[in-house]
Amino acid sequence: MDDNGLIYGLEERPPLKDTLFAALQHLLAIFVAIITPPLIVAGALGLDIQTTSYLVSMSLFVSGIATFIQCRKVGPAGCGLLCVQGTSFSFISPIIMAGTIGGLPAIFGATMVGALAEVFISRILKYAMKIITPLVSGIVVTLIGMSLIKVGITSCGGGNAALENGTFGSFQNLGIAALVLVLIVLFNRSSNRYLRMGSIIIGITIGYVVSYFCGMVDFSNMPDYSLFNVPIPFKYGVSFNFSAILAFALVYIITAIEAYGDITANSLISGEPVEGEKFLKRAQGGILADGVNSFLAGMLNSFPNSIFAQNNGMIQLTGVASRYVGYFIALFLVLLGFFPIVGVIFSFMPDPVLGGATLLMFGTVASAGVKIIASQKIDRKATLVIAISLSMGLGVELYPEILSQFPETVKNIFSSGITTGGLAAIISNMVIRIKDESIS
Repeated sequence: MDDNGLIYGLEERPPLKDTLFAALQHLLAIFVAIITPPLIVAGALGLDIQTTSYLVSMSLFVSGIATFIQCRKVGPAGCGLLCVQGTSFSFISPIIMAGTIGGLPAIFGATMVGALAEVFISRILKYAMKIITPLVSGIVVTLIGMSLIKVGITSCGGGNAALENGTFGSFQNLGIAALVLVLIVLFNRSSNRYLRMGSIIIGITIGYVVSYFCGMVDFSNMPDYSLFNVPIPFKYGVSFNFSAILAFALVYIITAIEAYGDITANSLISGEPVEGEKFLKRAQGGILADGVNSFLAGMLNSFPNSIFAQNNGMIQLTGVASRYVGYFIALFLVLLGFFPIVGVIFSFMPDPVLGGATLLMFGTVASAGVKIIASQKIDRKATLVIAISLSMGLGVELYPEILSQFPETVKNIFSSGITTGGLAAIISNMVIRIKDESIS
């Protein structure tokens, strides 16, 4: 064991059994997080089971490729750390907005074009950090979490189907959602590290089983499916909507800054430098890979990818920082993506089961944003920036009719609280200049 508490360092190759054990633990920590965004989007857009299953499969497949690129480094892309990528929660709200405007083609078009913003940020990282400050990042992350809570609550009540048939908010739906949420909290507080790592998937599994015995799952509608899913680029087509692209690009910019933080934490845990030329190249490569992998995701009918911060904790827990473990994680994800049965099973999951888990996840996203904001000095300028950004962002999110008199293009752009609040944060942070004077 080295001075950093690591059993295996970044460039060491653990024995196969140790490698597999570490890889499976990482997989346990990320599996539900990877498949949840496509399930939420599919439910919000009313997609059929076969399409939902395919989207889940492609999310796993692309996450495997993305993780390999990050760990292995392909040309300038990749950070060369044990760095796991998966489908990003941050884009769910813009994805649903884009899907409402132009369906899956508009989503994939915005995923690809918007990713170029992150690629660009990776090239000018030193200068971008002066504009997209931690305060701005914290505000946007908070807005992302708050805007997603509505999606989580809708699922807890039974989803769009329950809204239509009048069962929304029934005691059965709310009971299942509450059961899943409480189970996740209980297992997460366990002193047993395996129960804690698997808290989300255990809670969802128990909720799924209970909902089945409550008659909420009907496998009689099981669709015909092939034994293998074949990745088909542009299977659902692609189209380009300016308002969707702008919304995605803004979140990509914030994602780049989040990736910078995750790579810094990963480097620190792995005993690698967190400053200097070597670190800057590592960070640039990681953020570039973030953008490239998301562009690839759009081509392969999946959604934007980002680095998963929870895997940094897994490195600390296992003491294994070897990037070679990432190759096995990538392999497992790709293999899971080839089997449609994985997507089909999760496609039948009742909305309240997913809602109980995601409500907690989305609240965690919002609290992470608040934590970032709280880490900064909250002077008069910061207070004004926060007030303007949250007011405008939450205002249009809660009451989008405020834009009813504007042209359709303007409404599409600013109806997203993340876009409106994020732009307000960036602009106000640059424009507002206040010289604080001490009050005697």
